[in-house]
Amino acid sequence: MIHKTDTNLTMILLAGLLAGPFLTCCHKAESHAEAEEHHEEGRLIVTRPMKKDAVVTRDYVCQIRSCRNIEMRALERGYLESVHVKEGQLVKAGEPMFKILPLVYQAELKRAEAEAQAARVEYENTKRLADNKVVSDTELALSKAKLEKAQAEVNLAQTHLGFTDIKAPFQGLMDRLLLRQGSLVEEGDLLTTLSDNSEMWVYFNMPEAEYLEYASESRPEDQKKVSLVMADGRVFGHEGRINVIEAEFNNETGTIPFRADFPNPEGLLRHGETGNIRMKKTVKGAVLIPQKATFEILDHHYVFVVGKDGVLTQQRVHISEELEDLFVISGGITENDRIVLEGIRQAKAGSKAEYELEEPEEAFKKLKLHAE
Repeated sequence: MIHKTDTNLTMILLAGLLAGPFLTCCHKAESHAEAEEHHEEGRLIVTRPMKKDAVVTRDYVCQIRSCRNIEMRALERGYLESVHVKEGQLVKAGEPMFKILPLVYQAELKRAEAEAQAARVEYENTKRLADNKVVSDTELALSKAKLEKAQAEVNLAQTHLGFTDIKAPFQGLMDRLLLRQGSLVEEGDLLTTLSDNSEMWVYFNMPEAEYLEYASESRPEDQKKVSLVMADGRVFGHEGRINVIEAEFNNETGTIPFRADFPNPEGLLRHGETGNIRMKKTVKGAVLIPQKATFEILDHHYVFVVGKDGVLTQQRVHISEELEDLFVISGGITENDRIVLEGIRQAKAGSKAEYELEEPEEAFKKLKLHAE
Protein backbone atom coordinates (compact mmCIF):
# COMPACT_ATOMS: atom_id res chain seq x y z
CA MET A 1 0.00 0.00 0.00
CA ILE A 2 1.50 3.34 -1.09
CA HIS A 3 1.04 6.17 1.29
CA LYS A 4 -0.22 9.55 0.09
CA THR A 5 2.86 11.28 1.51
CA ASP A 6 5.21 9.07 -0.52
CA THR A 7 3.25 9.86 -3.68
CA ASN A 8 3.61 13.62 -3.19
CA LEU A 9 7.34 13.28 -2.56
CA THR A 10 7.78 11.27 -5.75
CA MET A 11 5.98 13.93 -7.82
CA ILE A 12 8.15 16.70 -6.40
CA LEU A 13 11.34 14.77 -7.26
CA LEU A 14 10.15 14.13 -10.82
CA ALA A 15 9.28 17.83 -11.29
CA GLY A 16 12.72 18.82 -10.11
CA LEU A 17 14.42 16.38 -12.46
CA LEU A 18 12.40 17.66 -15.42
CA ALA A 19 12.92 21.36 -14.60
CA GLY A 20 16.68 21.05 -14.29
CA PRO A 21 17.49 20.73 -18.01
CA PHE A 22 14.92 23.43 -18.85
CA LEU A 23 16.47 25.95 -16.47
CA THR A 24 19.92 25.06 -17.72
CA CYS A 25 18.82 25.73 -21.32
CA CYS A 26 17.27 29.07 -20.34
CA HIS A 27 20.42 30.10 -18.53
CA LYS A 28 22.56 29.20 -21.55
CA ALA A 29 20.23 31.14 -23.86
CA GLU A 30 20.40 34.21 -21.64
CA SER A 31 24.17 33.96 -21.42
CA HIS A 32 24.41 33.68 -25.20
CA ALA A 33 22.14 36.74 -25.68
CA GLU A 34 24.21 38.74 -23.21
CA ALA A 35 27.38 37.70 -24.99
CA GLU A 36 25.91 38.77 -28.34
CA GLU A 37 24.84 42.09 -26.81
CA HIS A 38 28.28 42.74 -25.35
CA HIS A 39 29.78 41.75 -28.68
CA GLU A 40 27.61 44.27 -30.52
CA GLU A 41 28.41 46.96 -27.96
CA GLY A 42 32.13 46.45 -28.54
CA ARG A 43 31.80 46.83 -32.32
CA LEU A 44 32.69 50.28 -33.69
CA ILE A 45 31.01 52.01 -36.61
CA VAL A 46 33.64 53.39 -38.95
CA THR A 47 33.30 55.64 -42.00
CA ARG A 48 35.43 57.82 -44.26
CA PRO A 49 35.41 61.60 -44.79
CA MET A 50 33.38 62.86 -47.73
CA LYS A 51 34.88 65.19 -50.32
CA LYS A 52 32.41 67.51 -52.03
CA ASP A 53 31.60 71.18 -52.56
CA ALA A 54 30.02 72.71 -49.48
CA VAL A 55 28.28 75.99 -48.77
CA VAL A 56 29.42 77.42 -45.45
CA THR A 57 28.06 80.45 -43.64
CA ARG A 58 29.77 83.00 -41.45
CA ASP A 59 27.99 85.31 -39.03
CA TYR A 60 29.22 88.75 -37.96
CA VAL A 61 27.71 90.92 -35.26
CA CYS A 62 26.36 94.10 -36.85
CA GLN A 63 24.96 97.54 -36.09
CA ILE A 64 21.97 98.75 -38.14
CA ARG A 65 21.83 102.42 -39.12
CA SER A 66 19.49 104.56 -41.22
CA CYS A 67 20.94 105.81 -44.48
CA ARG A 68 20.14 109.30 -43.17
CA ASN A 69 19.79 110.05 -39.48
CA ILE A 70 20.08 113.70 -38.46
CA GLU A 71 19.56 115.87 -35.40
CA MET A 72 16.95 118.58 -35.75
CA ARG A 73 18.32 121.56 -33.81
CA ALA A 74 17.12 125.11 -33.31
CA LEU A 75 19.09 127.68 -35.29
CA GLU A 76 17.63 130.67 -33.41
CA ARG A 77 16.81 131.58 -29.84
CA GLY A 78 13.19 132.09 -28.79
CA TYR A 79 10.04 130.48 -27.50
CA LEU A 80 8.77 127.35 -29.21
CA GLU A 81 5.51 128.74 -30.55
CA SER A 82 4.12 125.58 -32.16
CA VAL A 83 4.91 121.91 -32.78
CA HIS A 84 3.33 120.56 -35.97
CA VAL A 85 4.34 116.91 -35.66
CA LYS A 86 3.96 113.98 -33.28
CA GLU A 87 6.46 111.51 -31.94
CA GLY A 88 7.01 108.58 -34.29
CA GLN A 89 5.29 110.36 -37.19
CA LEU A 90 6.39 109.86 -40.78
CA VAL A 91 6.96 113.37 -42.14
CA LYS A 92 7.37 114.37 -45.78
CA ALA A 93 10.18 116.45 -47.21
CA GLY A 94 9.46 120.17 -46.68
CA GLU A 95 6.72 119.54 -44.11
CA PRO A 96 6.71 122.10 -41.23
CA MET A 97 7.82 120.58 -37.93
CA PHE A 98 8.48 123.42 -35.45
CA LYS A 99 8.00 127.19 -35.30
CA ILE A 100 9.91 129.55 -33.01
CA LEU A 101 8.18 132.81 -32.04
CA PRO A 102 9.20 135.14 -34.91
CA LEU A 103 8.31 138.62 -33.52
CA VAL A 104 11.87 139.73 -32.81
CA TYR A 105 13.13 138.51 -36.17
CA GLN A 106 10.23 140.11 -38.02
CA ALA A 107 11.12 143.44 -36.38
CA GLU A 108 14.77 142.99 -37.35
CA LEU A 109 13.70 142.40 -40.96
CA LYS A 110 11.54 145.54 -41.05
CA ARG A 111 14.38 147.64 -39.65
CA ALA A 112 16.81 146.26 -42.22
CA GLU A 113 14.34 146.89 -45.05
CA ALA A 114 13.85 150.49 -43.91
CA GLU A 115 17.59 151.10 -43.81
CA ALA A 116 17.93 149.55 -47.25
CA GLN A 117 15.20 151.84 -48.60
CA ALA A 118 16.98 154.89 -47.18
CA ALA A 119 20.26 153.76 -48.72
CA ARG A 120 18.54 153.27 -52.07
CA VAL A 121 17.12 156.85 -52.03
CA GLU A 122 20.53 158.23 -51.08
CA TYR A 123 22.19 156.30 -53.88
CA GLU A 124 19.71 157.50 -56.50
CA ASN A 125 20.24 161.15 -55.44
CA THR A 126 23.99 160.75 -55.47
CA LYS A 127 23.83 159.14 -58.91
CA ARG A 128 21.89 162.11 -60.35
CA LEU A 129 24.43 164.52 -58.88
CA ALA A 130 27.28 162.46 -60.25
CA ASP A 131 25.68 162.43 -63.69
CA ASN A 132 25.61 166.26 -63.56
CA LYS A 133 29.24 166.34 -62.38
CA VAL A 134 28.20 167.85 -59.06
CA VAL A 135 29.81 165.11 -56.94
CA SER A 136 32.74 162.89 -57.69
CA ASP A 137 32.63 159.28 -58.76
CA THR A 138 34.08 158.40 -55.35
CA GLU A 139 30.97 159.71 -53.59
CA LEU A 140 28.82 157.65 -55.93
CA ALA A 141 30.86 154.51 -55.18
CA LEU A 142 30.50 155.07 -51.42
CA SER A 143 26.75 155.51 -51.77
CA LYS A 144 26.50 152.31 -53.80
CA ALA A 145 28.48 150.41 -51.17
CA LYS A 146 26.10 151.62 -48.43
CA LEU A 147 23.14 150.38 -50.49
CA GLU A 148 24.72 146.96 -50.99
CA LYS A 149 25.49 146.69 -47.28
CA ALA A 150 21.90 147.58 -46.39
CA GLN A 151 20.59 144.99 -48.83
CA ALA A 152 22.89 142.38 -47.28
CA GLU A 153 21.42 143.20 -43.87
CA VAL A 154 17.95 142.58 -45.32
CA ASN A 155 19.07 139.20 -46.64
CA LEU A 156 20.55 138.32 -43.25
CA ALA A 157 17.36 139.31 -41.43
CA GLN A 158 15.30 137.22 -43.86
CA THR A 159 17.58 134.25 -43.17
CA HIS A 160 17.20 134.60 -39.40
CA LEU A 161 13.44 134.85 -39.78
CA GLY A 162 13.41 131.79 -42.04
CA PHE A 163 15.23 129.81 -39.34
CA THR A 164 12.21 130.19 -37.06
CA ASP A 165 10.30 127.82 -39.37
CA ILE A 166 11.90 124.38 -39.04
CA LYS A 167 10.96 121.99 -41.87
CA ALA A 168 11.83 118.39 -42.65
CA PRO A 169 14.78 118.25 -45.08
CA PHE A 170 13.70 114.79 -46.30
CA GLN A 171 10.99 112.23 -45.74
CA GLY A 172 11.66 110.34 -42.56
CA LEU A 173 10.50 108.99 -39.24
CA MET A 174 10.52 111.36 -36.30
CA ASP A 175 11.90 110.38 -32.92
CA ARG A 176 10.95 111.62 -29.44
CA LEU A 177 10.15 115.31 -28.83
CA LEU A 178 12.80 116.69 -26.49
CA LEU A 179 11.20 120.14 -26.04
CA ARG A 180 7.52 120.98 -25.83
CA GLN A 181 5.43 123.89 -27.04
CA GLY A 182 6.13 127.03 -24.99
CA SER A 183 9.68 126.01 -24.05
CA LEU A 184 12.45 128.57 -24.30
CA VAL A 185 14.78 127.35 -27.01
CA GLU A 186 18.43 128.32 -27.21
CA GLU A 187 20.38 128.31 -30.43
CA GLY A 188 21.65 124.78 -31.00
CA ASP A 189 19.15 123.02 -28.73
CA LEU A 190 18.21 119.52 -29.88
CA LEU A 191 14.51 119.23 -30.72
CA THR A 192 14.33 115.68 -32.13
CA THR A 193 16.00 113.36 -34.63
CA LEU A 194 14.80 112.38 -38.09
CA SER A 195 15.59 109.03 -39.74
CA ASP A 196 15.26 108.02 -43.37
CA ASN A 197 14.67 104.27 -43.09
CA SER A 198 13.98 103.58 -46.75
CA GLU A 199 17.43 101.98 -46.95
CA MET A 200 19.45 100.70 -44.01
CA TRP A 201 23.22 100.71 -43.72
CA VAL A 202 24.45 97.72 -41.75
CA TYR A 203 28.00 97.84 -40.40
CA PHE A 204 30.03 94.81 -39.34
CA ASN A 205 33.69 94.00 -38.73
CA MET A 206 35.65 91.27 -40.49
CA PRO A 207 38.91 89.81 -39.11
CA GLU A 208 42.03 90.45 -41.15
CA ALA A 209 42.55 86.84 -42.28
CA GLU A 210 38.96 86.56 -43.52
CA TYR A 211 39.22 89.94 -45.23
CA LEU A 212 42.32 88.80 -47.14
CA GLU A 213 40.48 85.64 -48.16
CA TYR A 214 37.48 87.72 -49.25
CA ALA A 215 39.61 90.23 -51.18
CA SER A 216 41.71 87.59 -52.95
CA GLU A 217 38.73 85.77 -54.41
CA SER A 218 36.88 86.95 -57.48
CA ARG A 219 33.51 88.08 -56.17
CA PRO A 220 30.63 87.56 -58.58
CA GLU A 221 27.63 89.74 -57.94
CA ASP A 222 25.63 87.02 -56.24
CA GLN A 223 28.42 86.45 -53.70
CA LYS A 224 28.31 90.09 -52.64
CA LYS A 225 24.81 89.42 -51.36
CA VAL A 226 24.37 88.90 -47.64
CA SER A 227 21.52 88.11 -45.26
CA LEU A 228 20.55 89.83 -42.03
CA VAL A 229 19.63 87.73 -39.00
CA MET A 230 17.54 89.90 -36.70
CA ALA A 231 17.63 89.90 -32.91
CA ASP A 232 14.79 87.37 -32.65
CA GLY A 233 16.64 84.88 -34.88
CA ARG A 234 14.51 85.46 -37.98
CA VAL A 235 16.15 86.26 -41.30
CA PHE A 236 15.18 89.66 -42.71
CA GLY A 237 13.01 89.33 -45.81
CA HIS A 238 15.29 91.26 -48.18
CA GLU A 239 18.86 90.51 -49.21
CA GLY A 240 21.57 93.10 -48.76
CA ARG A 241 24.65 93.87 -50.79
CA ILE A 242 28.17 94.73 -49.66
CA ASN A 243 28.88 98.20 -51.04
CA VAL A 244 31.58 99.66 -48.79
CA ILE A 245 34.83 98.39 -47.28
CA GLU A 246 36.43 101.09 -45.16
CA ALA A 247 40.01 102.22 -45.64
CA GLU A 248 41.72 101.25 -42.38
CA PHE A 249 42.03 98.32 -39.99
CA ASN A 250 41.43 98.78 -36.29
CA ASN A 251 44.82 97.95 -34.77
CA GLU A 252 43.28 97.05 -31.43
CA THR A 253 40.78 94.50 -32.75
CA GLY A 254 42.50 93.47 -36.00
CA THR A 255 39.29 93.97 -37.97
CA ILE A 256 38.13 96.15 -40.85
CA PRO A 257 34.59 97.59 -41.11
CA PHE A 258 32.26 96.55 -43.93
CA ARG A 259 28.92 98.08 -44.87
CA ALA A 260 26.01 96.21 -46.42
CA ASP A 261 22.96 98.09 -47.74
CA PHE A 262 19.47 96.65 -47.28
CA PRO A 263 16.19 97.89 -48.79
CA ASN A 264 13.57 98.46 -46.10
CA PRO A 265 10.26 99.08 -47.90
CA GLU A 266 8.09 97.83 -45.03
CA GLY A 267 9.97 99.93 -42.48
CA LEU A 268 10.63 96.94 -40.22
CA LEU A 269 14.23 97.88 -39.50
CA ARG A 270 14.94 100.91 -37.31
CA HIS A 271 18.02 102.96 -36.61
CA GLY A 272 20.08 101.50 -33.75
CA GLU A 273 19.02 97.85 -34.04
CA THR A 274 21.51 95.00 -33.82
CA GLY A 275 21.73 91.63 -35.49
CA ASN A 276 24.10 89.39 -37.41
CA ILE A 277 25.25 89.58 -41.00
CA ARG A 278 25.32 86.13 -42.59
CA MET A 279 27.64 85.55 -45.53
CA LYS A 280 27.70 82.41 -47.66
CA LYS A 281 30.83 80.94 -49.15
CA THR A 282 31.30 77.92 -51.42
CA VAL A 283 34.24 75.70 -50.47
CA LYS A 284 35.32 73.66 -53.49
CA GLY A 285 36.28 70.06 -52.77
CA ALA A 286 35.75 70.37 -49.03
CA VAL A 287 36.71 67.40 -46.84
CA LEU A 288 33.76 66.84 -44.50
CA ILE A 289 33.47 64.73 -41.35
CA PRO A 290 30.59 64.40 -38.88
CA GLN A 291 31.02 66.46 -35.74
CA LYS A 292 30.13 63.47 -33.58
CA ALA A 293 33.22 61.64 -34.91
CA THR A 294 35.46 64.14 -33.09
CA PHE A 295 36.39 64.74 -29.49
CA GLU A 296 38.21 67.62 -27.82
CA ILE A 297 41.37 67.69 -25.72
CA LEU A 298 42.66 71.08 -24.57
CA ASP A 299 40.69 72.96 -27.25
CA HIS A 300 42.00 70.72 -30.03
CA HIS A 301 39.86 68.34 -32.05
CA TYR A 302 40.82 64.70 -32.54
CA VAL A 303 39.48 61.59 -34.27
CA PHE A 304 40.30 57.90 -34.01
CA VAL A 305 41.79 56.60 -37.26
CA VAL A 306 41.70 52.88 -38.07
CA GLY A 307 44.99 51.76 -39.58
CA LYS A 308 45.47 49.07 -42.21
CA ASP A 309 46.18 46.59 -39.44
CA GLY A 310 42.99 47.60 -37.62
CA VAL A 311 44.85 49.39 -34.83
CA LEU A 312 43.36 52.67 -33.62
CA THR A 313 45.44 55.85 -33.54
CA GLN A 314 44.45 59.23 -32.15
CA GLN A 315 44.84 61.93 -34.80
CA ARG A 316 44.44 65.69 -34.46
CA VAL A 317 42.36 67.38 -37.17
CA HIS A 318 42.34 71.03 -38.22
CA ILE A 319 38.89 72.56 -38.65
CA SER A 320 38.50 75.41 -41.11
CA GLU A 321 34.70 75.75 -41.17
CA GLU A 322 31.79 74.52 -39.10
CA LEU A 323 28.42 73.43 -40.45
CA GLU A 324 25.50 72.01 -38.53
CA ASP A 325 26.55 68.42 -37.69
CA LEU A 326 29.63 68.67 -39.94
CA PHE A 327 33.18 70.01 -39.86
CA VAL A 328 35.21 71.11 -42.88
CA ILE A 329 38.72 69.72 -42.37
CA SER A 330 41.80 71.55 -43.62
CA GLY A 331 44.38 69.03 -42.38
CA GLY A 332 45.17 66.01 -40.24
CA ILE A 333 43.37 63.32 -42.24
CA THR A 334 42.52 62.61 -45.87
CA GLU A 335 39.35 61.48 -47.59
CA ASN A 336 40.71 57.91 -47.69
CA ASP A 337 41.23 57.53 -43.95
CA ARG A 338 38.82 55.45 -41.91
CA ILE A 339 37.57 57.20 -38.77
CA VAL A 340 35.46 56.03 -35.85
CA LEU A 341 31.94 57.41 -36.11
CA GLU A 342 30.16 55.58 -33.28
CA GLY A 343 31.67 53.97 -30.20
CA ILE A 344 34.27 56.64 -29.47
CA ARG A 345 33.89 56.12 -25.72
CA GLN A 346 35.04 52.51 -25.85
CA ALA A 347 37.72 53.21 -28.47
CA LYS A 348 41.30 53.22 -27.20
CA ALA A 349 44.42 54.32 -29.03
CA GLY A 350 46.78 51.41 -29.71
CA SER A 351 44.09 48.76 -29.46
CA LYS A 352 42.89 46.62 -32.33
CA ALA A 353 39.32 47.44 -33.21
CA GLU A 354 36.49 45.24 -34.33
CA TYR A 355 34.41 47.47 -36.53
CA GLU A 356 31.76 47.76 -39.19
CA LEU A 357 32.48 50.05 -42.15
CA GLU A 358 29.65 52.34 -43.19
CA GLU A 359 29.91 54.19 -46.49
CA PRO A 360 30.09 58.00 -46.14
CA GLU A 361 26.90 58.54 -48.16
CA GLU A 362 24.94 56.30 -45.80
CA ALA A 363 26.54 57.74 -42.66
CA PHE A 364 25.92 61.34 -43.69
CA LYS A 365 22.27 60.65 -44.49
CA LYS A 366 21.69 59.80 -40.86
CA LEU A 367 22.79 63.25 -39.74
CA LYS A 368 20.23 66.04 -39.26
CA LEU A 369 21.75 68.17 -41.99
CA HIS A 370 24.56 67.71 -44.44
CA ALA A 371 26.42 69.97 -46.82
CA GLU A 372 24.34 71.36 -49.62
